Parts: sequence; structure tokens; C-alpha cells
Amino acid sequence: MSETPVSNPEISDNDRTWAALSWIPATPLSPLLAILALVMEDTKDRPFVRQHAMLSLAAGALLIPVTCVTLGLGGLLYLVFFYYAYQAYQGEAMTIPVVSDFIAERGWV
Repeated sequence: MSETPVSNPEISDNDRTWAALSWIPATPLSPLLAILALVMEDTKDRPFVRQHAMLSLAAGALLIPVTCVTLGLGGLLYLVFFYYAYQAYQGEAMTIPVVSDFIAERGWV
């Protein structure tokens, strides 16, 4: 098996795994994985993991009212989270236009 290239050599396999797990919306407990990534000793001080976990929590919180207003059709947007999880596992940093700016202004990342 070949190792996939990582854009930043300071990002470890553990960082990429926890960043990807933060995006998985497969269970009702999915926010817990992002919260766990933010409080675990190994990952809480890692900027890559923190960025993805905070983006995941903020985007998930934003999608809850969208899903309610659209009578559940907004829930289809959660499928994009699987793409974000893939990108996180590849070691890519990402920005979600409104959400990334919001959490950066608050100093959460």
C-alpha cells in the first residue's frame, strides 16, 4: 500500500484520522466525535484537528435549522460531509465560505 501525500508534513496520521472522524454524519452521535477530538489530550492542541472539528460542529449546527425549514430536504446536504471527511483524511485544509469566516472571527481556530 502506498502512503497518500499529505500537504503539510506536520500533520500526522492520527490528526488526519480524527479530522475525518469529526465530519462523519453517519450516526446521531456524530457531534460527539468532533467534541471528543477537541477535548482529547492527543488532539486538542493540534491545529488541523481543531479546524476540522470546529468546522464540522459549526456546519452541523447551521444545517439543523435548514433541515427543519426545508422539511428534511436540507438533510441531503449532510452527504457533503462525507466529501469533507475524505478531504480531511487526505490532509487537505478546507474552507466553507460563511462558516469558516464565522469561526475565525470568534477565534475558535
